[in-house]
Amino acid sequence: MTDSKQPDPTVSTDPAVAVNGQCEQADSQHQHQQQQQQQQPSAESQGEAFKMDHEMKITDSIEDGGLLESSMRLKPHEAQSYRKKALWVSWVSIVITIILAITAFTVSIMRHSASAFGFAFDAMLDVLSSAIVLWRYSNAAAVHSAHREYIACVILGVIFILSSLCILGKAIHDLATKLLPEVDDFLFSVSIVSGLVCIIMAVIKFMLGKVLTSRALITDGFNSLVGGIMGFSILISAEVFKHEPKVWYLDGTIGVLIGLIILAYGVKLLLDMVPRIRQTRNYERFE
Repeated sequence: MTDSKQPDPTVSTDPAVAVNGQCEQADSQHQHQQQQQQQQPSAESQGEAFKMDHEMKITDSIEDGGLLESSMRLKPHEAQSYRKKALWVSWVSIVITIILAITAFTVSIMRHSASAFGFAFDAMLDVLSSAIVLWRYSNAAAVHSAHREYIACVILGVIFILSSLCILGKAIHDLATKLLPEVDDFLFSVSIVSGLVCIIMAVIKFMLGKVLTSRALITDGFNSLVGGIMGFSILISAEVFKHEPKVWYLDGTIGVLIGLIILAYGVKLLLDMVPRIRQTRNYERFE
């Protein structure tokens, strides 16, 4: 007797069924790969977010401990080198802005220009802010001191507010009395020179402030930038008045706007820095 093997009913020998099974398996593998590819970017983005959050926490903990972020970025000799550059820039800024302030006050009196008066007052403010930066970096051991940095910023905030009130008062008075500015070549030359010099000084201060993570240096640079804008505003308002006498109020209006900008910046400085002084007063380590 010969045993005849019966085909297993569970195993299909149909070619179409086999092909469909392979296709389904391939589709499932493809979907699995797509899910992995979708999950990979999300994992990378989560990793980047965690890294940024971790760096922010480190920065906050450093400043709460009485040091600026520059203490992690710069080596000791690099920090001292940038500190000396900040001192040199501050001295140069003081000398230049004193000359510009005297010239601008003269122009303001002779030509009845509210913008020139505002620029002259802002130049004196620049002298004071540069002097504060000198104090800020006068101590080599305190180059990374957060407490000293915040004290300098609070003093700058108070000076900004007082100066803005004077600029606003003069500009509003000129608008109320309809004071007309006089135009000549001397006014043009002063505005161009002062505007260019102040903007160049502002760029240098911004660069040093970014490297040293110094809000005081950046604030000093902002003040120089405002001085540059006001220098060019003298030129613009005088030129407009020369061709359109009806727009006599442009000079005083620019003075009001500049005063409001300085006032807002000063208030923001005080709101940001006064609480930080209280947080870091126990960590003051400089002499």
